[in-house]
Amino acid sequence: MGDVREAILEALENLTPEELKKFKQKLLWVQLPEGSGRLPRGTLQSMDALDLTDKLVCFYLEEPAARLTDTVLRDMGMQQTAERLQRTLRRGPGAQPAGPACLASRQPRWPLRGGRAHARALLPGPPGPHFVDRHRAALISRVTAVGPVLDALYAHALTEEQYEAVLAETTNPAKMRKLFSFAPAWNLTCKDRLLQALRDTQPYLVEELEQS
Repeated sequence: MGDVREAILEALENLTPEELKKFKQKLLWVQLPEGSGRLPRGTLQSMDALDLTDKLVCFYLEEPAARLTDTVLRDMGMQQTAERLQRTLRRGPGAQPAGPACLASRQPRWPLRGGRAHARALLPGPPGPHFVDRHRAALISRVTAVGPVLDALYAHALTEEQYEAVLAETTNPAKMRKLFSFAPAWNLTCKDRLLQALRDTQPYLVEELEQS
């Protein structure tokens, strides 16, 4: 991920534990643009700044995530932190975020989210089929928590009609097969969003498939 993600991470890492807790609480009710989904409450509670940054960027994409972070910070009365976020964003590509907290949070922290397999997935890999295309058959037959995956894709990779069509299927394999029927129209961001949803709900399955 790029400079926008780094700017969000810097802003969140400069919050105290209590401020970060308040930030997550406000995410649950802050007004969102029409059509935007809301992060599930259960996924927020245990997240640190790094995890929350990854979740925001994956769920909303970089620019909307930055605008949402700015909105919540200002709603908390943290105008200076919001202004620092905007200054970091204005520095543009290649600029290094300021502050020791940001410098201390790079690659050595990635394994905390799921070991070396997760760290490898965050690094650019060789060209080839996307994970969800490469393991389509296994995902159709083995994913059991389809509902949370659909919730993560709703209004981002799935329309309301597509969401309802998947839910109407009676078995998990049938739901996943229906979900994949919409995949040819997806771009890379949509596939990345599906992969992140699978990481959140089926971490052991994803790790096994990554190592296969």
